[in-house]
Amino acid sequence: MDGMASRRYQEEEAGSKQHYPTVQISQQEATVMTQDRSPTEEFRIKLAAIALSLNVRLRSSDMPVDMQERALRYARSFLDKSPSSAAPKPRPNLTLLARALKKEFDSAYGVAWHCVVGKSFGSFVTHSQGGFIYFSIDSLFILLFKTEVQLVTELEPSSQSVDPL
Repeated sequence: MDGMASRRYQEEEAGSKQHYPTVQISQQEATVMTQDRSPTEEFRIKLAAIALSLNVRLRSSDMPVDMQERALRYARSFLDKSPSSAAPKPRPNLTLLARALKKEFDSAYGVAWHCVVGKSFGSFVTHSQGGFIYFSIDSLFILLFKTEVQLVTELEPSSQSVDPL
């Protein structure tokens, strides 16, 4: 070698296992790569690694990385819960998943979280800044978002009385 770091891509032999290419880099390259990254970029790389390890695909988000990680991990663990018997894993109850994820985020980050879980749905929502994530696990799609809540303390004068006909 002429001082240049070499990169090798390897794949496992054909078989029943999935093939994932591996990349080997030198320690010097790794040090340079981490020095050039901002803290935000480091968090994003960490989140991408977590998503890969959980077999989750992040579709869109404007939420802080720690909140994204919580949503991905919570949904994955909910779906991976298996009954105590040796029976085959039942189909997940999508309503229970949506409710559990909503309640988890309501208790951790304040009220007004909404969650939609399904295999096919359309949506167009308004959400609070920093409170939106859309991701998929296997064939399920999960939309989690927060809205602003304003407490009403008094009724407006015009709505207190109704004009008789």
